Amino acid sequence: MKNLMPEPPPTLLDVEEAPAAALAAAADDPAAAAAQFPAYSAAWAALADRAYAAGDVVASYAYARTGYHRGLDQLRKAGWRGTGHVPWNHEPNQGFLRCLHALGRAADAIGEVEEAARCAQFLRDCDPAAGDALTG
Repeated sequence: MKNLMPEPPPTLLDVEEAPAAALAAAADDPAAAAAQFPAYSAAWAALADRAYAAGDVVASYAYARTGYHRGLDQLRKAGWRGTGHVPWNHEPNQGFLRCLHALGRAADAIGEVEEAARCAQFLRDCDPAAGDALTG
């Protein structure tokens, strides 16, 4: 059955929300980037990924949750109202989407099965391409 209601437009985070300095710092030292630019979700995603790879799932969960909430704040600021496409191919959106994936992954690892499922579904709802890119 076709949805007759108009879909909200895709939400695109502002490129200026991710200053060039943050991009460079996140690659070399995500902790410094997160401290200097705490609203920059990609730094939190990098911290979550590093902690998870090191076996520190609880720290990964905490980093991912922080980046996820900072990303939600930015999405709302950009006009997102809780539904609609958050395109993976728009690079400024990727930090939030990576945090969402990392949060689900860490939630699953600590036995929060329902939260892991919600995160996986939310990621697919934002953009199926994000789920494909992050989960393979």
